[in-house]
Amino acid sequence: MSKFAKTPKPPYYAVIFTTVKSENQEGYQEMNARMFALAQEQKGYLGIESAKGEIGITVTYWETLEDIARWKNHAEHKLAQAKGYETWYQAFATRICLVERDNIFERE
Repeated sequence: MSKFAKTPKPPYYAVIFTTVKSENQEGYQEMNARMFALAQEQKGYLGIESAKGEIGITVTYWETLEDIARWKNHAEHKLAQAKGYETWYQAFATRICLVERDNIFERE
């Protein structure tokens, strides 16, 4: 089974969300699971890749910038963002990129 998102032929967009968590993670796992499920239901959502460690990096893939903006402004996602500012994150960065080329290799 692939560890990579099944993205279409470029171009498409990537949102890179890099985080440093705070000590208080109460409710984070539940909200993270809810946001994962909700994102998959959004128009233009293409997939996700995530790695957690001292720094967490989550990349979501989207068809258009409008799809990204719609997700950013989704009411339930806005609540999660507010909780992130207030409680869960010591620091974070969000970057939006146009994917013009990709090259994916996987050994079977």
